[in-house]
This record gives sequence, C-alpha cells and structure tokens, in this order.
Amino acid sequence: MRWINRRPGRALAVFLMLLPFVAVLLAYAAGSEARRAVNPADKLLPAPAQIVATAERLVSEPDRRSGEVLFWQDTAASLKRLAAGVGIAAAIGLSFGLVIGLVPVAQAGLSGFVAVLSLIPPLALLPILFILLGLGETSKVALIAIGITPFLIRDLAARTAELPDEQIVKAQTLGASSLAITLRVALPQILPRLIGSVRLALGPAWLFLIASEAIAAQAGLGYRIFLVRRYLAMDVILVYVIWITLLAFLIDLALRQASRRLYPWAEAGL
Repeated sequence: MRWINRRPGRALAVFLMLLPFVAVLLAYAAGSEARRAVNPADKLLPAPAQIVATAERLVSEPDRRSGEVLFWQDTAASLKRLAAGVGIAAAIGLSFGLVIGLVPVAQAGLSGFVAVLSLIPPLALLPILFILLGLGETSKVALIAIGITPFLIRDLAARTAELPDEQIVKAQTLGASSLAITLRVALPQILPRLIGSVRLALGPAWLFLIASEAIAAQAGLGYRIFLVRRYLAMDVILVYVIWITLLAFLIDLALRQASRRLYPWAEAGL
C-alpha cells in the first residue's frame, strides 16, 4: 500500500501528534543539562524544573508594590487589546467583504485599493500610530485592526464572489432588494468563513500585539517579556511564551468549536 493511502488509527494518530512535542521537550532538557554541566549558573536554558517553579511563582505571588498578581494583570491587558483589535477588524472585514463581493461597482473601486493596503507592512505604521493616537490603548488596538483587516476583506470578498449565481438570481426573481440579498442570502453563508478567516488572522494579530506592547506599554504579555529580557530572565520569558502559545491554541479551539456548533453544514462541506 502506498504511503499516501495509509491512514493511522486513533491511537497512532494521538501518538504521532504528541511525538514532536515530546522530542522538543527531550531535546531542550538535554541541551539545558549539557549547558548547566559546563556552567551551573547558566541562564540561557533553564532547567524544566526551574521553569515549572517560576510558573508557579508567577501565577500566585502578588506584586509587592501593587498587591496584584502581574501575570494575570498582563494576561487581561493583552486579551482586551487583542479582542478589541480583532473584533473591529472582523466587523470591517465582513462589511467590506460582502459589499466588494456582491456589488460590481464596489469591487471595481475598492478591490485594488484593498490589495495595495494589504502590501503595507503594518509594523512600519506603528511609529505613525503612536504619533497620531498616542502611546495608550488606541494605538495598540489600531495596529491589530489595521494589520489584519485587509486580509479579512480580501478573503471574505473572494468567498462572497464564489456564491452560486443561481441564488442571487432566484432572490432577485422573488423581489429581494440588494440589502435583503446581502443579509438573507450572502451573510449566513459568509459567517462560517468569517470565523475561519479570523482563526487564520490570529497569528499576525498576536505578532502586532506583542510588538506594540514591547515598545510602549505599562502592562501586557509582550511588555513583560521585553522588560525582563534585560535581566536575562529566560525562565520568566519561557513561561510567558508558553502561556501565549496556550492562549492562542485555546482561542483557536474555541472558535473552531463555535463554528462546528453554529454552522455544522459548513464544517461538513470542508
């Protein structure tokens, strides 16, 4: 049997899924042990036990000055910025995606403009945003929204344009207006795609969030990582990196489960 026709069973699939993670963990543990054998004070690759101890301290010990646990304060600040930026981008992307995908005049006038916008590196706009909007929350949320909105518009516009012409023609035959066609025909079929597009855009959104927090912030996951790097606190940095990865995974999982529950017909067609 050819390898392209071999399908692993459930147990083997789980084993294969866990295998890379275990391999990376073992490689890291071996590298850490080797470095500490040469230099017991090495900070570059802290031992796994040290990382676990640091994680326990970060999630439970309050700050001496504020009395708050900074780990959860940073998490809340970052998630608020991420949710605001992604939410704004999703609303704009859905609105313009539907219009561009359904209205030929809008497609002719806006598709090229959006394509050019998508080529602008969002991080290059960060200094401009700080100058125009200040160093507060607005500029950070704006960077996330600006960074992923063009992708969402283009993806949703393309999906809207792929809707069967028969549906549009039948709706018009029944007397539906352009607004009714948009809301009753196109929108229900585009919402599952919106969730999928947001899932794909979360990676860049996290990148823009961390970059903005690293430059100007008083709290946040990215702010804390770049704050402790000056002390070579790799154990703290690794805890935050692992936590960001876990948060990203949980958000993606929640969106995937929401899509399956709300739009099972769309998932079945994939």
